[in-house]
Amino acid sequence: MAVSAYAPASIGNVSVGFDILGAALKPITDQVLGDVVEVHDGKEEFELESDGWFAGKLPQDPRKNIVYDAYLGFRDFMKEKGLSVKPFRMVLHKNLPVGSGLGSSASSIVAAVAALNAFHGYPMSRDEALRLMGKLEGKISGSVHYDNAAPCYLGGIQLMVEERDIISEHVPAFSDWYWVSCYPGIQVSTSEARSILPKEYSRKDAITFARQLAVFIQASHTGNDLLAAEVLRDVIAEPYRQKLIPGFQEARDYSREQGALAMGISGSGPSIFIVMKDLEKAEKVQEWLKQHFIQNEDGFCNICRICEEGTVITEL
Repeated sequence: MAVSAYAPASIGNVSVGFDILGAALKPITDQVLGDVVEVHDGKEEFELESDGWFAGKLPQDPRKNIVYDAYLGFRDFMKEKGLSVKPFRMVLHKNLPVGSGLGSSASSIVAAVAALNAFHGYPMSRDEALRLMGKLEGKISGSVHYDNAAPCYLGGIQLMVEERDIISEHVPAFSDWYWVSCYPGIQVSTSEARSILPKEYSRKDAITFARQLAVFIQASHTGNDLLAAEVLRDVIAEPYRQKLIPGFQEARDYSREQGALAMGISGSGPSIFIVMKDLEKAEKVQEWLKQHFIQNEDGFCNICRICEEGTVITEL
């Protein structure tokens, strides 16, 4: 028996929802934008092979890879249920760069947990799996945040609730929005991106943050795309983090010239996203970013829609 799990890239924060809003991405082409984990019958308790564009950036020791932690978490869950883990061989196709702001760690974690769960006949419920994914993400970022894991696993745009046993709720996306996602090829660590933020915010910023998030959610549910785009701005992180991203302001200026609805930092950066309604202009922005924003051969740029499917399981 063998299964494969594809977990898409994601945008954390989505500008307006620091730590509490996330969106999954799906390129409009056949480009793979997410990690894939395969689980096959094996002879050992844990075996791991890695390949893919960014496999060379991973730790050489398989037991230092986050998917090993995913296995340990899944094994502990099985033990609590009186179940055992079958011998297996895992293959990680690492397609997302580490420290990119595209939910790279979440993609690996989600794909690993989802694949292990499917391989064992789904002993975990959806929420049990998601809670483990969030816990594993917390080991990397220092605290539990679901704004990458939830959309990566469940799909769409997700609002983190974390009340009354509800982890997140789906937020309607605008089907005619193109999300131009661009990774410049450099790294920004989550810890560095967090340390640059102020310890306290003004009352004005707090009120603006709350108002914009509330308006965005309301506009998304009522189909008012112009209003949603108008408030899709970040007053919490972007004013401080943009200095970590070379060419950020130039990209903003150009995208505005091309009629962008909104622009923001994807997660902690350095990736950015630009929201467009016109495909031809989105392609023009994509080409400009390739020429002026991408820093090296590791960078890439995709025109995406919101990925409503989330993680996809396939039997091999």
